[in-house]
Amino acid sequence: MTTSSVRNRVRRRKSSQSLVLRPAGKIDQQVQEVGPEHFGIVSIDCAKARSKLMLCDFFGNVLVPPTEVEHQASDLNNVIDSIRQAIVAADIRKSIVAIERTGNYHLPTQRAFRAAGFTTRVVHPYASRQYRQPASPGVKTDDKDLAGIHRAAMAGFALLQQALPPDAIRLQLLVRHRRDLVRKSSALCCQTREHLHQMMPGYAELFEERLWTSTLAMPIAIRFHSAQAVLNAGLEGLESFLREAEINFQRKSLFQIVGWAKIATPPDPDAELRFTMLESLYGDLCQKKREISLLEVGSAELLAATPYLLLMAIPGINVITAAELAGEMGPITDYANANAITGRAGLFPGRYQSDQTDQQRMPLVRCANKRLRNAVMQIAENLICCNDFFRTLAASWKLQKLPTRRQRVKVARRFSRIAFSMVAGQQVFPHACCREPDYMLNKLLTFILERKAELETIERTLLAATRQI
Repeated sequence: MTTSSVRNRVRRRKSSQSLVLRPAGKIDQQVQEVGPEHFGIVSIDCAKARSKLMLCDFFGNVLVPPTEVEHQASDLNNVIDSIRQAIVAADIRKSIVAIERTGNYHLPTQRAFRAAGFTTRVVHPYASRQYRQPASPGVKTDDKDLAGIHRAAMAGFALLQQALPPDAIRLQLLVRHRRDLVRKSSALCCQTREHLHQMMPGYAELFEERLWTSTLAMPIAIRFHSAQAVLNAGLEGLESFLREAEINFQRKSLFQIVGWAKIATPPDPDAELRFTMLESLYGDLCQKKREISLLEVGSAELLAATPYLLLMAIPGINVITAAELAGEMGPITDYANANAITGRAGLFPGRYQSDQTDQQRMPLVRCANKRLRNAVMQIAENLICCNDFFRTLAASWKLQKLPTRRQRVKVARRFSRIAFSMVAGQQVFPHACCREPDYMLNKLLTFILERKAELETIERTLLAATRQI
């Protein structure tokens, strides 16, 4: 047999296996080495305070019946010892632990088995459900779930997950916490603006979008909280208050405020009660803004120590979007190519094919890492708005009447290829959308200076950034 024919056979065998087994969940070689009767699968169905597990061989013969275990160190150690004894008694030579992913509740059990030396794998709830329903339609119990987890592991859907480095975990937590605070701040802005409109009708419209960035808009509203109080204070009273508070201002802004007070409509009858609510909400909003600023400085410092910093050489990508992408992607070594990025983010259309029916232009697949998809799509939106290269592409696609959503997806897929080349190659990619490395450093320095970071933090961040280039 020639070398080429052997390679073709291997290639055909691998392609046929990929239709049945997931690459990260294959156990067929391990089962063949020791034999199915000597290969064990520990199936674990996790809840918040406790888990239920069972041990079976590959054929499904139960070696340890379904057993509940509390998420306590002593209970977990005891059940691990009992599983080890059962493995020895049944002559199990190789085994894996298949844990159904349940938010973060499966992590204590996963860490305990991993620390005990077991190979731990994660089963998506979608996979375990699909393997449970054919055998037990209409019946959902913990024991039936364990059987579904076992079948999913047999078919290769118990996936290996690489442990993230500590810095990658920290960055991921920081960007997610910041995103959560930003959403809460947006809700607080809406609530505060609504109370302000009832107390001082038309006041917020004086500043439009500058209401939250103006240095004097909200301080005056908190201090006087009515049009009549502004009229009583007059121009001199407003100036005196701002000088005492050491707030910079321009007289023309005060003229506008006094002019508004002369024509303002009467406030809500419950304006005093609304003022108490507004003061509390605005205090909460200011506190969250300070927390967001600290989180952004911490994210910038962690980002500077990763090759994802090089993405900031692309106009349209700032520290926040680069940090979110780095936090959700994790180490670039976990991705074989750019298609692995778009595949994990679900940036490809679904397909329905049966016999002569073949629908290829379908919406994006629903099963994907939504946080990673949002990060990549946000970058695509920014690139179309701020990057000349991608803006030109989007303009040409618009002339072709390409839907807006599809334009964003095409930019996201193209960006993924550029990002993989830059981050994996650890150098700025020579592309029309990129600029020189000094552009990236200036952007980073401006970002941390605007947030008034400490001098030591600025020094550490810039030193880490210079190592990346």
